[in-house]
Amino acid sequence: MRLLVSGGGTGGHIYPALALIERLKQVEPDTEVLYVGTTRGLENKIVPDAGIKLETMQMQGFKRSLSLDNFKTIYLFLRSVHHAKKIIRDFKPDVVLGTGGYVSGAVLYAAAKKHIPTVIHEQNSVVGVTNKFLSRYVDQIAIAFEAARSQFPQGKVTMTGNPRAQQVSSQINSTFSWSEYDLKDDIPTLMIFGGSQGAPKINSTVVDSIPEFSKRPYQVVFATGQKRYAKVQEQLHGVKIGQSVKVVPYIKDMPAKMPKVAALVSRAGATTIAEVTALGVPTILIPSPYVTANHQVKNAQALVRKNAAVMITEDKLDSRALLVQADKIMESQELRSKMATASRKIGHPKAADELIDVLHKAIDEH
Repeated sequence: MRLLVSGGGTGGHIYPALALIERLKQVEPDTEVLYVGTTRGLENKIVPDAGIKLETMQMQGFKRSLSLDNFKTIYLFLRSVHHAKKIIRDFKPDVVLGTGGYVSGAVLYAAAKKHIPTVIHEQNSVVGVTNKFLSRYVDQIAIAFEAARSQFPQGKVTMTGNPRAQQVSSQINSTFSWSEYDLKDDIPTLMIFGGSQGAPKINSTVVDSIPEFSKRPYQVVFATGQKRYAKVQEQLHGVKIGQSVKVVPYIKDMPAKMPKVAALVSRAGATTIAEVTALGVPTILIPSPYVTANHQVKNAQALVRKNAAVMITEDKLDSRALLVQADKIMESQELRSKMATASRKIGHPKAADELIDVLHKAIDEH
């Protein structure tokens, strides 16, 4: 298969694409892939580091208010469509996949106009602006949340889940040991992770909670985010931290560590939801209030309704709220088992394979 993939700006658009590509190359080793991203997005580092060829184009999003910048956005979109048509003509893809971000709008629109089979993948429960725009042009639509189905044209939609889920589920038998963190493997571990950059409100709440966490019968690993680690260390000056609590800037190779986690505290991004439901990790979700259409709250609600997670909105987040929920989950193996079972029922451990099937369907039916 010759696959052209476009998605950029954030890891939430990039990592599902990389997970799909990894699986596709396993099942179809002769696959050739070209990734089209933006000149300034995270894909500029992540995609080449994964050994995938990358082409970039300049894009920007629309301002919500009337702005002269919107005229520049229209100009860049039209120029990018022209650029995308040239890339498509040179690469000759069998199918084009968009995973979100403004760049995928130009690429998928160009592919549809050139009558190339097209598929979009929507990771969130609330459909993004780009995928809403593209939905009338593409051949097939894959979703990760059932709530997204009604936001798309009927007849095109397939529930696949997020390919990241299959990538993570392959690590279920991970040999990772918490001894690398000077912790014990026979004590339940709570991981707290506010994203690669960290989340200020989560960080300050955990800092306030550390004296109490240090007294608990469970272990805590708290990742502050690289750029906020120094500030957290300042806030912790003079605070006695027990041996069962570890404060780190970042957690590398998360898929290998997740199977060894008893419960997780995190944001409610699409990638996180895919990971925890694939593995059945009980989760305390703290949705980011700084995302479009408050979609992280809706992502979280999909798990809360099934008793797979609990949610604390950021406006209600403080040390007491966090400790109450953490203790409730971490001090009850029975509750963790029930939440894990409910979580796995939501998960899609074969999501990448199901999305590959959708790609083939688009090719076959085009």
